[in-house]
Amino acid sequence: GTLSPPEREVLWDMEERFWTSGADNARATTATNAVMIFPYPTGILQGDQIWNNLRERTGWRSVVMAERRVMRCGDIAVLTYRVSAEKPDVAISKALCASTYLHDDDRWLRISHQQTPTA
Repeated sequence: GTLSPPEREVLWDMEERFWTSGADNARATTATNAVMIFPYPTGILQGDQIWNNLRERTGWRSVVMAERRVMRCGDIAVLTYRVSAEKPDVAISKALCASTYLHDDDRWLRISHQQTPTA
């Protein structure tokens, strides 16, 4: 399936803000019992575990998402991309990422996010 151009824009904007706008914004656009997979040692997190560990993984100064792909199946959309993110005093983060969103009550919510480091 496909997304309309406005839906694509909304989802990619949400995904970019997931990286740049801090944990509060990320939490507001993420389902209550979502699952996230981060590189070792963080690992697999679900629900409130995410927010106890995510503060250092948000608030990036700049983020570049390349090789963007979107797939839709009913009320589910999957975004995949290659990311390069940077912020002061932290090594540049480079990873392959996937985020899954659910369209529920006329809004999109992230239900999963996964990062695989590339460098």
